[in-house]
Amino acid sequence: MSTQDIQLEIDGEVAIIRLNRAAKRNALNDALVLSIRDTFQSLPATVRAAVIDGAGDHFCAGLDLSEIKERDAGAGLHHSRMWHTALEQVQYGPVPVIAALHGAVVGGGLELASACHIRVADETTFYALPEGSRGIFVGGGGAVRIPRLIGAARMADMMLTGRVYNAEDGEKIGMAQYLVPAGQAFTKALELARRVAQNAPLTNYALMHALPRIAEQPADQGFLTEALMAAIAQSAPEAKQRVRDFLEGRAGKVSKG
Repeated sequence: MSTQDIQLEIDGEVAIIRLNRAAKRNALNDALVLSIRDTFQSLPATVRAAVIDGAGDHFCAGLDLSEIKERDAGAGLHHSRMWHTALEQVQYGPVPVIAALHGAVVGGGLELASACHIRVADETTFYALPEGSRGIFVGGGGAVRIPRLIGAARMADMMLTGRVYNAEDGEKIGMAQYLVPAGQAFTKALELARRVAQNAPLTNYALMHALPRIAEQPADQGFLTEALMAAIAQSAPEAKQRVRDFLEGRAGKVSKG
């Protein structure tokens, strides 16, 4: 599904989801957030990986402040929870998601990026959380997801002081796993998505849904969850065939990159 705010293209087993508000630097309004939710809920069963990109010069410049409304505490709570539901479709949806970052990855844009499983940034990328200077607080899951990438102290510094990280420094602290030359983030993200799409579906599911939860569990619970997930994944016919292919010399071995 494509809407005024989002474009969806299916390229083989990869869904390309492009934020389409370039004139607003892809700032997130409610319509765009809901379009993200609906798009991930409606992906064809043939899709096995996704790329999120932003039209124009920026990935996403955050919340569209022109749409901020006077809300009481209850309305604000429900609005934030709507964002949570939408971004949970990215993190815990049907397929792994690779973000192609360029230009502004600010506020809600960083919250969206942090919900993705792999982030590729080009050299134009910069990261910020200006909510602190605007008298507001993150509400799209950033308080949970961003500290898991960079630590609570760094996030607090960004919000307290308005600190902006450039692409190189952002990659060093964990904002992105890949850093590429300007203009190449989408190409690299698509390359990775095609590689991810070749994995066994249950392995990808385990990495998306089980691994983050295992990381938050006490060790004894984590070991049990790991054992259960390993047993389920290796029981799949595709997994058994892949192991046979390796043992019988039909699959490549790991080599130095």
